[in-house]
Amino acid sequence: MENVLVAGANGTTGKQIVKLLSETQYFKPVAMVRKKEQMDQFESKGISTVLGDLEQDVSHAFKNIDKVIFAAGSGGKNVIGVDQEGAKRLIDTAKKSNIKKFVMLSSMGADAPEKADQLQDYLRAKHNADEHLKSSGLNYAIVRPGTLNNKQATDHIQLSEKLSQSGEISRADVAQTLVRVLHDDTSNKVSFEILDGDTLIGKALEEFSDK
Repeated sequence: MENVLVAGANGTTGKQIVKLLSETQYFKPVAMVRKKEQMDQFESKGISTVLGDLEQDVSHAFKNIDKVIFAAGSGGKNVIGVDQEGAKRLIDTAKKSNIKKFVMLSSMGADAPEKADQLQDYLRAKHNADEHLKSSGLNYAIVRPGTLNNKQATDHIQLSEKLSQSGEISRADVAQTLVRVLHDDTSNKVSFEILDGDTLIGKALEEFSDK
């Protein structure tokens, strides 16, 4: 089993990612959290945790780590410190640690933040983090969902390098997509957008990887 460091494990999407990873036979999650009191919810279920602040050195969190999912966010409170520089710090440390794959939870619109009507600062921070990952030399997958909602998983999405419309997608389906792209045989050195759709997640990824 491969150890997967989940940055942002205490977030709404992060918790779902950790749960999915803990249920697979391929991956073992290591939940990275910022505060000591956030550890018990994971440790009580037998899930490994590590304390890590994205605004500080995080190299200690990479002990025995094979892959990384970045699902952290400041909720608009500190987009430069966390969403941009925190992501860059994690990418740089992953590079030094010879991580096999780095999966980035980004956002639709991060490819062209200047065109956005709102959240320009956030999208610019995500854009800068994504570009840093692309140029890092790491194997990566950048997943850019539309607006996140808390509906139940449908296990279906629409996926393209660039979708022609905007829309929503459940955090549950995003979490499942992020976990699936960890596999070595799918989504290597690519970025794509996802929304709620009609294609099974596995099939959508397979078709995209085959292009």
